[in-house]
Amino acid sequence: METATEPAVLLLDLPKSALAGIDLLSFTVTPRFRGIKCLPPGLHFVFTGSSTAFSVRHGIWFRVLSKDPPEGQQLTILRWQRETELLATESNEAERLRWRANIGEFWRGGLTPFRQSSSKGVTETGESEEDNDWPQLTAYITDGLLARITQARSPTDDLHLTSASSAQRDLDVIPGLSAEESNIHPEKALQFLPIDLQRTWREGATGRERTEAAQDRSWALNELIASHCSDSNTMDIIGELQFCFLMVLTLNNWSCLEQWKRLLTLIFTCKAACIRLPDLFIRALATLRLQLSHCKDAEGGLIDLADEGGSLLKSLLVRFRKGLESLPSLEVQDIIDELDDLEAYLREEHGWQFGGGFARTGVLELEDGEQVRMDTTAYDEDDELGEYAPQIVDLTPEQAKALGIDLGKGDDLREKLQKTSLQELDEANDLDAAEEVAHDVLTQQSPDVAEDGEYEEETDDLEDMDARY
Repeated sequence: METATEPAVLLLDLPKSALAGIDLLSFTVTPRFRGIKCLPPGLHFVFTGSSTAFSVRHGIWFRVLSKDPPEGQQLTILRWQRETELLATESNEAERLRWRANIGEFWRGGLTPFRQSSSKGVTETGESEEDNDWPQLTAYITDGLLARITQARSPTDDLHLTSASSAQRDLDVIPGLSAEESNIHPEKALQFLPIDLQRTWREGATGRERTEAAQDRSWALNELIASHCSDSNTMDIIGELQFCFLMVLTLNNWSCLEQWKRLLTLIFTCKAACIRLPDLFIRALATLRLQLSHCKDAEGGLIDLADEGGSLLKSLLVRFRKGLESLPSLEVQDIIDELDDLEAYLREEHGWQFGGGFARTGVLELEDGEQVRMDTTAYDEDDELGEYAPQIVDLTPEQAKALGIDLGKGDDLREKLQKTSLQELDEANDLDAAEEVAHDVLTQQSPDVAEDGEYEEETDDLEDMDARY
């Protein structure tokens, strides 16, 4: 039986017919609505919007410690600020005490019980069986990770973000305006893990090392973990992957979608790291499988798993399997098993097809019957073709110094190479001429040798004929 001392969150002064939600559940509020009660322990995300249509949404993360904490009821009080259209924690201590003292008056009529997003059926006891994936979807999101991404400077700061929150790299730059002027409502930038897919090699790397690091991004992954993850914890990457997906699901946040794609691209373009960090890849595949089962909940088609919309993910999985097949099977078997489960889910639920060959050139028939020849560049990166083909580039002074080359003597070096080539050619010509002279001298000095050789060959032929007949 529920009591007025269980954990709850109050959402005060929301606009009429506003959107409200918690975790995976969203709904339209009524005039009597004051919040949500009976919250289970764990991490939660509450969000609101001025309307149920497409509008800027605001959300706050908070954690429920336990059902009956020793210090009393855990009551989170949030208020919608009409002037700025922001959701924030109630800062007036007198108001906080008043709402806490009078919570019994609207506990039954003003607070809706917490439940999950969808009902799966009814159990034998008559209770509703609900989809409870939220704990698994947030399993690796820590308080430290939330504080880093939202730039919370103290434990009392709101872990707040909106649909418009963005990492600095994802902001649209308007010509003629500074970054501050182009933002109508300036917000703290999201501090994601810095992933640069265009540079995945160490400083000073050249030639073959760069090519290998571009094809296998294990060095970039290891560097990201060592330099930017808390205590080099690999699960920070999985936690950020979960955070970004949930912000796309609840807030339709574009920057989080871009970071989600960057994380997946980095993870599934690694090969050598699969042997050293198998748990990371197993968790990533399991997390992705669970997330994809909730893609239908995303609004606006931000995460489209149709055959065309999922081209990025499909190409990543095909490339990842190709990389696993080049590694010792016993060391990556657990990763392969998890990948098999993910591909089986995508085949059954979304009709995806994996494996087989891919046509690079073919004939496409248009709607009017006209046939045109089409070429695809989707796999140029794997085969080092097109824009991914190797290129000859000029060394910078720093790179030349690292290789022990003095660029100031470039002309001397070129002349030496040319002289060496000419000298080798002259030596080769002299060698051919010497061989011809030696052959002529030998023939002139011993003319009978050749004749004796021919006589011996004829004798051998006759003996072979006698043996056969």
